[in-house]
Parts: sequence; C-alpha cells; structure tokens
Amino acid sequence: MFELIFLGLVVGLLSGLFGIGGGTILVPLLLMFGYGTKIAIGISVVQMVFSSIYGSYLNNKKGTLDVIMVLTIGAGGFSGALLSGTITSYFSDTTLQIIFLLFAVFALLRLFMTTHVSQERKEVHKILLFIIGFVIGAISMTIGVGGSLILVPILVGFLHVPLKNATSAGLFFVVFSSVSGLISHSLHGHVDYESGVIIGLASLFGVYAGIHLKHRLDVKLQKKMLMFFYLIIVLYLTYKIFGA
Repeated sequence: MFELIFLGLVVGLLSGLFGIGGGTILVPLLLMFGYGTKIAIGISVVQMVFSSIYGSYLNNKKGTLDVIMVLTIGAGGFSGALLSGTITSYFSDTTLQIIFLLFAVFALLRLFMTTHVSQERKEVHKILLFIIGFVIGAISMTIGVGGSLILVPILVGFLHVPLKNATSAGLFFVVFSSVSGLISHSLHGHVDYESGVIIGLASLFGVYAGIHLKHRLDVKLQKKMLMFFYLIIVLYLTYKIFGA
C-alpha cells in the first residue's frame, strides 16, 4: 500500500511537471516491483485517467492549455487507443519493452535537436492533427504511456509550440488516450483496478505540486530536466532489455 502511494506521488509530480501521463516512469517502476508487463501497462492506464483529467483542469486555469488544438489531436488519440488492447495482446513482454525504449529514444533525440524555443508557431490542418493523434494513441497506449512522450517533442520540435503550452497539451491529450485505452485494456483483462486506483488517487497530490512548479521554472531549465528524465528512462530500459 505505502509503496503504491509513494509511486503515485512521484508519478503525479512528474506528470504535472513534464506533461506526461505517468506511464513513462510508472511502467518501468512497476516492472522493478515484479509486475508483469501487460498488468503494469493496465495499472498505468488507470493512473493516467486520474492525473491527466486533474492536471488538465489545473493547466487550463493557468492559461497554458490550447483546448481547440488538442481536441482535434485528442479525438484521433481516442480512436487510435481503442485498438491498444488488441495490439498489446499480439506482442511479447520483451517486444513491448523494446517499443517503449524506441519511443523514449525518439523523444530524447527530438528534444535534443530542438535548439530554438521561440520560433514562430506553425499552423497544421486539422486532418493531419487527427492522424497524428490516431497514430500516437494506438501505439502509445499499447505500451502503457499516454502519448505525450511523443506528442510533446512533435509539438515543440516540428510545430514550434512553446514548451509550457506543449506540456499542457500533452497532458490533455492523455485524457482522451487513457480513457479509450482503459476501455480497450479492460476488455482484454490487463487491468489491476485496486493498484491502479490507489496510485491514481495518490498521484493527484503530486500533479498539483508538479504543475505549480512547472509554471515557476525557466523554460530552458524545464527542457533540460525533461531531457534528463528521458535519458534515465532510456538507460534503465536498455539495461533491463539487453543487460540482464
């Protein structure tokens, strides 16, 4: 119980600070605690529903959430995430971990190559935004992350959305993908509801602290922290998959 509450607080803090759903850190930690990959993914999806809804409410109050843009991406994410439970069932645990690792590496490289944080924002057609959301939703919920792991680097690196707005958008996207993913994973028996709800409720306190901290941080410092966070995930998963 205490371990799960602690996990929820840490994951919630990172969700609010970096705009992630929480699965990016929660899935590896649950694997360390002995959970199977598919169950860890299911628990992560439950937690994401809690943190993303509450976090998006707080971000909207802070004025950093572009609701119109993310509604389009989110609709695609919801549609794509409905396939996640089926996709997960077709892959082994090791394959899912390798896919997870590739996502983390892509996100790290994309952020590293983004040197300009104040370029003019690009406008993209809504159909393309929907397609982006669909692909991210389908793949990300398959490995138990909300999609912001990929969406935030895309928004910052390709569309030049300011980082604070991008992290807010990433967390709001998780609302759509996690609710849809929960439906899909539940139908395939991948969800431990008791553990997921405990972690999810505890994460609300962490989300509150993380979002308030995010709005006090300098953008460059926040970016460096986000890159360091991704680097830790990449190193851990690399060791787990190839070094064990």
